[in-house]
Amino acid sequence: MKASHNPGTNNPIKGIALKVSSVAIFVAMSSLIKAAGTVPAGQIVFYRSLFAMLPILAFLAFRHELRTAFYTTRPLNHIARGVVGVTSMGLGFFALTRLPLPEAITLNYAQPLMVVVFSAIFLGETVRVFRWSAVIVGLIGVFIISWPKLTLLSGGAAMGNEQAVGVIAALAAAAVSAVAAILVRSLVHTERTGTIVLWFSLTATIMALVTYPFGWEKLTVAQTICLTGAGLCGGLGQLLMTEAYRHAQLSTVAPFEYTSMILAIVVGYFVFADIPTIHMLVGGVIVVGAGIFIIWREQRLGLERGAARKVTPPQG
Repeated sequence: MKASHNPGTNNPIKGIALKVSSVAIFVAMSSLIKAAGTVPAGQIVFYRSLFAMLPILAFLAFRHELRTAFYTTRPLNHIARGVVGVTSMGLGFFALTRLPLPEAITLNYAQPLMVVVFSAIFLGETVRVFRWSAVIVGLIGVFIISWPKLTLLSGGAAMGNEQAVGVIAALAAAAVSAVAAILVRSLVHTERTGTIVLWFSLTATIMALVTYPFGWEKLTVAQTICLTGAGLCGGLGQLLMTEAYRHAQLSTVAPFEYTSMILAIVVGYFVFADIPTIHMLVGGVIVVGAGIFIIWREQRLGLERGAARKVTPPQG
């Protein structure tokens, strides 16, 4: 008999390598968006979503899954996830054009903290004191990162105001992204990963086109190349991230998301001359520590639930 293949836990080293590769490509995507300048957020979303579909469609064609890629019995759920996801993406891209790269990426780490909060509020999940404590500590880290930018509002400087608005947009993006994550949790029980990603990319592309009458800019050749490259990186990053979770457990792979902070500091310094501040470094370490603790706690709770199921006799 042929041995069964379990792609979920069989090769953690490969899973970690794929995850780190996806993180590097997502940082490259963010860098290309920042390099394009202050392009309207809707226009960035259009390029990011449209060209992201190319590597995803090529991958599905390679696996002979293209004909059924868009099939679903839950189109309204996909559209709802798309609307929420596009909102988060637009806010995040707006923040990228207003903030230094390390700050923009680090503030996005507030998302897993907000997932815990929203899961308790909207899904009725039990969140005990350890995770609530991690959320509070993590939000203190977010406050440390944000405070210098927000206090610039009182100075009246145009650059200060832009960065303060960028911080608000980044935090709003993290909050809306947490809602999107909850919607995806519902979809993954019945939908394939490729279907979820393609429906999202298609919904995002159509929604971004709606923003055209509100004033898209005439792009230079360099801006077009940057945004097209960002879209291709986004699609490739999604594929690598998905494959990472096929080869290792979520709790093994997820902490490596935080390598993006190191990469963002390096790229920000050498490419955009962004020097990380002490507030960003201290706050970033606090947020990362809180996020890793939440991931570890989720793993422990998952093991405890699994052990409980094994010792509880079936009813009936």
